[in-house]
Amino acid sequence: MEKIPILKMGDFLLVTVQVDLYDRLALGLESDLVNMIRKYSSRGVLIDISAVNIVDSFMGRILGNIAQMSKILDAHTVVVGMQPAVAITLIELGLPMTGVHTALNVEKGMAMLRDKLFLTEETPNDSDNN
Repeated sequence: MEKIPILKMGDFLLVTVQVDLYDRLALGLESDLVNMIRKYSSRGVLIDISAVNIVDSFMGRILGNIAQMSKILDAHTVVVGMQPAVAITLIELGLPMTGVHTALNVEKGMAMLRDKLFLTEETPNDSDNN
């Protein structure tokens, strides 16, 4: 069975989707990502869909599911490289992309994940020093 590669980059996982996702491949990606987030205690997931030209409601739901499952596992999700036609389709389908953050490209997406990681890290309470 064909699989979408998932690369570990420090605290983040990078997924580059180079093919149009059919149902079984999308479900496999969803499962593989959740397992890798847990295995590596990843804090962020970046999904590059710049090569994807067509999405349907199922693919939109998969992206939303990945974001929700990642959040439960304490990881943020950023989708990058969305083609204008894909964005239009997602809006026309009325798909709620709850929890899915977006950025124009991988560089901006990684910066967004680093910012989110920095903002969510615990900082010492100043009152402890008194």
